Amino acid sequence: MTPHIDIQVACEEPVPEPAEIQRWVSAALAHRKAEAEVSVRLVSEVEMTTLNQQYRGREGSTNVLSFPADLPPELELPLLGDIVVCAAVVAREAREQHKQLPQHWAHMLVHGSLHLLGYDHIDAAQADIMESLETTILQALGYPCPYGSESVTVKAGAQ
Repeated sequence: MTPHIDIQVACEEPVPEPAEIQRWVSAALAHRKAEAEVSVRLVSEVEMTTLNQQYRGREGSTNVLSFPADLPPELELPLLGDIVVCAAVVAREAREQHKQLPQHWAHMLVHGSLHLLGYDHIDAAQADIMESLETTILQALGYPCPYGSESVTVKAGAQ
């Protein structure tokens, strides 16, 4: 089943087409069997700076933030949560990292989606699992390994 994705554009910078955002988020959520609802908000650096400070206590902007839904399990709603992406930061990082812009957008949306599913990169073991899964998903979408080489080894069962 295709997830329902609500896309909100709240910035002046160029952003991907809604169909691309749908494709990237859907790919990240593909192994999830239940229905899924996700909100994707594309924001300016000003808004992202505010969110980063308010929710993470960190100064400045960042590329992507994920806010998993914190619902009681008995509600059994398909709402996974919200992904917020800063268009200006994604564009700047793509230039700095010599990546194609759609490739970096895909990575940020896959990354944010995996956070909604409970994946994290707090420690090295978690990071290895998450990075392997990101690489697998992005390669299935036709993009290269997002970490600059094919050195990320895809682990069996890393979903």
